[in-house]
Order: sequence, then C-alpha cells, then structure tokens
Amino acid sequence: MNTTVARLIADTLEAHDVDQIFFVPGESYVGLTSVLNERNSIRMIVCRHEAGAGFMAVADGRLRARAGVCAVSRGPGLSNGMVALHSAFHDATPMVMLVGQVERKDFGRGALQEQNYSKLLSDITKAVIEVNEPETASEALARAFHIAENGTPGPVAVILPEDIFDEETDAEVNLPRPRMIPGARPQDLDRLADMLAKAERPLILVGGAMQASALHDKAALADLRTLAETWMLPINPTHRRPHLFDANHPNFGGYMGIRVPPVLISEMKRADLIVSLGERLTDSVSQSYTFPAAPQPQLPLVHVWPDPNEIGKVWRVDLGIPADPHEVIKGLLAKGAPADAGKRKAWVAGLNERHLSLLAKKWEPTPDGINFAAIVCEVDKHLADDAIITTDAGNFGSYVHRYIGFKQTQEFHSSIVGAMGSGMPMAVAAGLRRPGRQVVAFMGDGGTLMAGNELATAFQYGCAPIVIISDNSMYGTIGMHSYVRYPERDFMEAMRLTNPDFAAWARAFGAEGITIQTEAEIADGIARAFAVKTKPVVVHCKTSAIQMSAWRRYERGTTMR
Repeated sequence: MNTTVARLIADTLEAHDVDQIFFVPGESYVGLTSVLNERNSIRMIVCRHEAGAGFMAVADGRLRARAGVCAVSRGPGLSNGMVALHSAFHDATPMVMLVGQVERKDFGRGALQEQNYSKLLSDITKAVIEVNEPETASEALARAFHIAENGTPGPVAVILPEDIFDEETDAEVNLPRPRMIPGARPQDLDRLADMLAKAERPLILVGGAMQASALHDKAALADLRTLAETWMLPINPTHRRPHLFDANHPNFGGYMGIRVPPVLISEMKRADLIVSLGERLTDSVSQSYTFPAAPQPQLPLVHVWPDPNEIGKVWRVDLGIPADPHEVIKGLLAKGAPADAGKRKAWVAGLNERHLSLLAKKWEPTPDGINFAAIVCEVDKHLADDAIITTDAGNFGSYVHRYIGFKQTQEFHSSIVGAMGSGMPMAVAAGLRRPGRQVVAFMGDGGTLMAGNELATAFQYGCAPIVIISDNSMYGTIGMHSYVRYPERDFMEAMRLTNPDFAAWARAFGAEGITIQTEAEIADGIARAFAVKTKPVVVHCKTSAIQMSAWRRYERGTTMR
C-alpha cells in the first residue's frame, strides 16, 4: 500500500521510539513537520535557534542513551546547528539530525541555501546519509539510528530534499536494528583480573560509556560500587562525568577532570596501573596527553571501550577490551576479588583524603565581586538527591566540580568538548525528559547570551529550571589562558563584556529574576530561587573576575595561584 515519504518517515521515527523532536521550523522540511503536527504522536519542541535545538537533542541522547533527534533547515539552519554536531561527535553522544535540502532538480546549481552536506559535515559526523529516492527513506533512518547508537556513539546527519516528502512509495518501515552489546573474551578478563590482582596502586577511570551502561541497566552503577568495595579499588570519574560515583564514598579516588590540582595529580601519578573503564580517553582526561603519556604510557594501561577502532588509536595499550564496561565489571565480579585486595587500602584512603580536602567548603573572599565558590556551596545545600545539574562551558564550571559532592542518583550534563551555549538548552531538555525532577543550570555571562534565549522554550513547555548565572563581565576562561601564557601583557579589556540586568531579562520572559550582589545576600537569594517550583528562575550573581577559577586567582604583578 502506497504512502508518502513524509508519512513513511513519521512511521519510522515512531518505530524507533522517538517521542520528541527539537527543531526550528524551516521551509525545506515543512512537508515533514506538517505530517508530524497532524499526527501529534511525536512531541514537536519549537526552539529559538538551531544551536539550542541541537544541544537539546545532544542532552536528550545522553539522558536516554538513545539518539536524540533534531531537525534543521538547509544552509543557515544547518550552519547554526553545527556546533551541536561538533559537541556530539567529540562527546561520543548519539544524535540524529534531519537536514532539509533543496529540491532534487536543483542539485548542483547553487540554489538558494544549497550545500554539499557530505563534504561540509564529513569531519563532525559518523555518517552523512542522503535520501534521494523515496524507497530509501525508511532504510536511511534505520541505518542512521543504528550508526549513531552503536560502537562509539555520535551524530548522524540525514539529508532530505524538500520535494521528496510528498512522493509516494510502497517501501516498508525499517524496524530498529538490535542494540549491539560487545563483551570481553574470557582470556581478556583473566588477564585484566591478574593485572588488577598484582597492582598495588591502580586507578580506575570511569567515563561516558559507563553512563550509557547505567541507563540501559540500572544495576551498572551499583555493580561498579560493589567492584570498588570488594576489590579495594579507587574510582575516578572523568571529565564532566562526576556523578558516576558517589563523591562521599570512601573509594572515590578523585575527579579526573581537566587540569587536576597538583595536590591530587601528584598522588595519582604514583599509580602502577590505569584501567580506563568506559572512558574514551582525551587530552582533557590525560592532562594534555601527559598522564597517561601519549603515545607510549609511562605505566601499564588497560582500555575498555565499546569500539575497537578507538582502542590503540592514540595510546599503545597493554590490554584493549572492546566491550561494554558493565559487561567487564560483571565478569570481574563473577571471578571474585583476590584474597589480598586489602593491600590497597592505604592507597585508596590516601587518594580519598586528598579528594575530600579539595571538596571542603572553603574559599577566600574577593574584593571585586562574589567568589562564585560561595554561590555553588550554597546551591549544594538545596540540591535534591535526584537533581539534574547542567553547566555551560567556562571556568565557572570548575566551582561546580570542586564543591558539589555528586551522588550516583543525580545526573550531570554539559558539553564535554567545551562548547559554549549548551547549558540552557541542556537544562530545558532535562526538564522535558525528566518532568518533576529538580533541574539546576550553572551558566556564565558569555554563554548565557549565546543560547540563553531558550529560556523562552522552557517557559513555553512548562519547564522550570533554576538558572545560576555567574556574571564577572568578561570571558574569564580566555582571560585566564591569556594571563598564564602572557603574564606581562594586559588582557582585561580584550575580554570585557557589557551585560544586561539578567534578573530583569529573565522577568521579560515570564521567569522569576533574583539578583545577588554580596555574600550576605546569598543564603536568602538561593533559598528564594529553590522555593520557586512552577516556572523558570534566573539568579543573577555579580561575581569576581579576579578569582578566575576554583583554583586560580589573578593578582597583577604576582604569580597566579
């Protein structure tokens, strides 16, 4: 029985359990949106910018460990959304982006907004699939979801010409391909168990694939905790994955984020084995390819990742296991812990002691505004056990990772690659995917005015995130880099920003707006923010530029500390 391509695509999306799509309406795919609106089986989230729609799809993909879906129009629409593709690709997050295209008869003519997307997107997607024949539409979507979700997850772009949606076809709906769950070979588990048994000072890095495992199987994080306790292992969540292990658990061995403080990294470097368990391994995690050193690590390295193409690509590993990390954990638990696992007790305790010293709620006041540490520490008092926290990119995020003791029952979402503008859209996506849960977004003044307009989307769809804005009137992260590299040069004016009254800005959207200018106002202001339950609230915090991060302070004429 014939149907139109638009209806076939809608059927295929439904078959793949797509329940919402983030988009900015565009003429090049209006044939699809008209059908989706008519059916009303998939929620259509109208966004204010394609970057916002893309970041929401990235977050939605991470919230479900399934491909989030967004749709953008050709040319400028796709160009606006490319930042989200870049983030999903580097973050190893599954996403399918539907991209409108000019009519097929105009291919190659340089028609209005025409681009060759196979060329344009080749370096920031896992695949670009062009649908130029009606019969291939459903197959193309099924392939896109399969590629996006398996191996190293990532974004796939599906290109849909404007004139194809009304074409008729008798092609059948392609059903979802079964999810691939790679497992470890018995001999690899034997060798890993032997390496762990012999190690006196191991580090266990846990990252993004572990997060996906936990969403597919609720026992994954509990099993990780059992492994840590029975095998006496320190667990080190990696860059922007702080919630994968309870920060107050005695086996928490320190957060392996970007630029780990000397007091902790110096102890970590005494390790005699690194097991990267579901961590892709990047320059951020490896402290700019120094620990482990690339390409030849200075200590034995085991890499567990669900894609064999990633293992050994940068580092020479002693043991590579292309597997779901939870499968490896279950295999080790089945073997049982070595009898002398207790020999590592002092090593784990030493790491944990240094970690807890960094987690302590201590900071120094600053003369040019609030030390953002004071804000974050107060917010931490109000966080629910199942809170969802997002951050935009910027040094203000360092306070979140230093002072909030994340729990495994909480969730954290950010652009791992550090794309600005992600904080607000990801908070909106979290509110939509986890209705009723507390959502808190930490943002800088720079990122707020990049995609903060998605506050309107939050208000439109009934999301009520608490948005904490650190306003130090500058691009603080780049100011820090400038100061570190060229300490003799003035940099402040080159990074300076002129900002609006963000509380008034919030009220213009219909949100609650609160301003905090001094430490004395913090407790009351944050309490008021968390008391608002039915609409978004923005807390405008006038913060210090001198305190550049949770670890570094600018003092002209002296070294940064």
